[in-house]
Amino acid sequence: MAIYLFSIKPVYAYRVFTGVKKYELRRYMGFEVRRGDRIILYVSGRVKSLMGEFTAGRVITGSPEEVWRKLSRIHDSGVGEGDFKYIKGSRQAMAIEVLNPIVYPTPIDIETLRRILPDFNPPLSMRMLDENDPLIKLIIRRIEEQLEKL
Repeated sequence: MAIYLFSIKPVYAYRVFTGVKKYELRRYMGFEVRRGDRIILYVSGRVKSLMGEFTAGRVITGSPEEVWRKLSRIHDSGVGEGDFKYIKGSRQAMAIEVLNPIVYPTPIDIETLRRILPDFNPPLSMRMLDENDPLIKLIIRRIEEQLEKL
């Protein structure tokens, strides 16, 4: 299982976390997300926080047009024209099925991230994280602390 950090705009993050958006579209970045991979979401814009995550389900890859054609056959994918504009023009694209979205009880804002990890910069789109990455350890520690309080 691989772990990825995705940057996502607030409107799309909201749609993922509420179950409206069932597929997340990405331009091909040289590596492929696979079923079962963990996707951590950094919400950009005014939010600037790690807000939650989801598990990758089915992954559709191909040209943007091929991906869009396959998605159009899936009833209630939660993907619209605005999503297609994001991948249109890229050489390759992928649509990642969103499974088990989780919203962290307390988001981890960029100031906290940079206080603990001074070199932290959110990716423009996505990046793969090593399981020993300090960011992973921070997220796991924070979530465990939050769950203890519940």
